Amino acid sequence: MLAMRPDCECCGADLPADAPGAFICSLESTYCSECSDELDERCPDCGGELLDRPTRIGKVLKAHPAVAERRFQS
Repeated sequence: MLAMRPDCECCGADLPADAPGAFICSLESTYCSECSDELDERCPDCGGELLDRPTRIGKVLKAHPAVAERRFQS
């Protein structure tokens, strides 16, 4: 199951699990759409593609909440 990380690893932008606009690689590194564009949709960690992260809403989000730990390091 996806961890649904709450922030962009490049800029720290909030990326709620129930909203579009997050991009992930196969290792779940997570970026906002602007940073993903700047990275040419390639993950700087693994070199893999950055793809749209699906949203998680309603009962499923309540049963499987997003992780709270933020990854952005300023």
